[in-house]
Amino acid sequence: MGLLRGVARTAVVAGTATAVSNRVSRRQANRWATQDPYAQQAYAEPAPQPVAAPAPPATDDVFAQLERLGRLRDDGVLTDAEFNAQKAKLLAG
Repeated sequence: MGLLRGVARTAVVAGTATAVSNRVSRRQANRWATQDPYAQQAYAEPAPQPVAAPAPPATDDVFAQLERLGRLRDDGVLTDAEFNAQKAKLLAG
């Protein structure tokens, strides 16, 4: 008799779990059916972020670049006009 009672209890628990699971599945299916099927697939491209102006170079960096430009001019790689144009760009920031 005890074995039959255990089997009956297991059947009741399994039946209840199945009924609850089916009910939850039906509710979820009904919710999804009432929603726009394309709403979940919609993708909004993020707004473009404004491009920040480049930060002015650090003072030490400007001096290092001016020294390098001076060496290039002294070595004949740059003309005086090219040197002056690059120097103006560096100093303008």
